[in-house]
Amino acid sequence: MSTDRKRVLISGASIAGPALAYWLHRYGYDTTIVERAPELRTGGQNVDVRGAGREVSRRMGIEDDIRAATTGEVGTRFIGRSGSVIAEFPAGTTDSGGATAELEILRGDLAQLLVSRTTDTTEYRFGDRITGIADNDGGAGDGAGDGVTVQFEHAADERFDLVVAADGIGSSTRRLVFGDEPEIRSLGLETSYATIPRTDADDDWWRWYNAPGGRSVTLRPDPHGTIRATLSFVTDRTRERAGSERRSIEEQRRRLHEVFADAGWEARRVLAGIDAADDLYSESIGQVRAPRWSEGRVALVGDAAYCASPVSGMGTSLSLTGAYVLAGELAAHVDHRDALRGYERIMRPYVTQAQQLPPGVPRVANPKSRLGIAAFGAAVRVASTPFIGRLGDRFFTPPADAIDLPDYAHLG
Repeated sequence: MSTDRKRVLISGASIAGPALAYWLHRYGYDTTIVERAPELRTGGQNVDVRGAGREVSRRMGIEDDIRAATTGEVGTRFIGRSGSVIAEFPAGTTDSGGATAELEILRGDLAQLLVSRTTDTTEYRFGDRITGIADNDGGAGDGAGDGVTVQFEHAADERFDLVVAADGIGSSTRRLVFGDEPEIRSLGLETSYATIPRTDADDDWWRWYNAPGGRSVTLRPDPHGTIRATLSFVTDRTRERAGSERRSIEEQRRRLHEVFADAGWEARRVLAGIDAADDLYSESIGQVRAPRWSEGRVALVGDAAYCASPVSGMGTSLSLTGAYVLAGELAAHVDHRDALRGYERIMRPYVTQAQQLPPGVPRVANPKSRLGIAAFGAAVRVASTPFIGRLGDRFFTPPADAIDLPDYAHLG
C-alpha cells in the first residue's frame, strides 16, 4: 500500500463495513476490514432496501444486482387461529412503501454482493478482532495526533489513520472506546431466526401468526428453495439482556420448545426445523441510542452507532446511507474532526426518525391475550381493505426518505 494514502480500519464485514470500504476506496483511501468470524456470514433473514438506502444502492451501481437476488416475497399475510388468511398486504411498489419492500434481499446475500464488489480493493482479515485502540495524540484525547495504534487478538499491532466500528448492536470495538456510554434500549421482544425446509404447502407470502402469550411465528420465502422462519415472544424488559445472548444453541432450542410447543399453526414444524438448522440465531431486540458517534479517530456506523432494530424496517437503509455519508464527509474535509461532525449533523435527524417506531411496536403486533389477538386481527383486516388501504400502508412504511442525501460525485 502506498504510504501517502490514508488507511482506514473497519471492524465488521456485514453491510455497513463493506459499503463503507466501497466508498472510501472510491475516494482514494486504503481500507482493511477485520471480522471475528472465520468466514463471511451468509445466513440471516430478509432485509429491506428502502428510500435513501435504495438511492445509495443506485449510486453504487448495485440496485439491479439486489433486484436480481430478490427473495421473491409478494407481500404479507396475517394468519388466524384456524390457519386461514385474515388480511394481506401486497409488496410495495415504490422506493419505500409496504411491509414487504419492493427491494427485498437476504442479509447474507447482500453481504456477499457488497464483499464481492470490494474484495479486489479492500484487505479482508477473517478470524481476528480488535482488542485495543490507542489514539496517538499525545494524551490530548481529541484525535488530533497522527493516527491510531490498534491491537489485534492474533495479528501484530498496526497503525491506521482512522478506525470505524461497523460490528453490530453489541459492538466490541465500540465498547473499547465508548464503554457503556451508548444506551441499548430493550424493546421487550426476543426473536430467533433459522432456515428450515420448504414444503409444497409453502407460498411466496410472508405469513404471520399470533399465539397467546405474546408469541408469533412467521414464515418467509427465500430464493434458495428454503424458508426463513422466526419465533418471537414478548419478554420482561428489565431482564431481557440476560436472555438469549447468554444461552448456548442447545439451551436456546430447549427454551423455544418450552415456549412454543402449544403455539399452534406451523410452530411444531418450525421447532423441528430449528432442531436440524445450523444457522439458529437468537437476539433480544433493541435500539442503540448513542449520544455521539465518534471519539478522536474512532467512529461508529450502522448498528454499532444507531441500530433501529429489525422491527423498524430501517436497519439496512441506515447502514447503507450512513456508510455513504461517512465516506463522503471524510473525502470532503481535510480534517477528520470536521468530517465526523458533518457526518453526525447529516445523519442524526434521519436516525432519530427511523428509531421512532409506530405506537406500541413491537408489542402491539404480539398481543398476549386471545382478546388482544382478536383485536389485532380486526385492525389489520380493516387496514387491508381498499377504503383504508392507504392508511394501512402508511403504518407499514418507515421514514426511509427522510434525509436530504448529499451528492459527493465530484469527489471521486
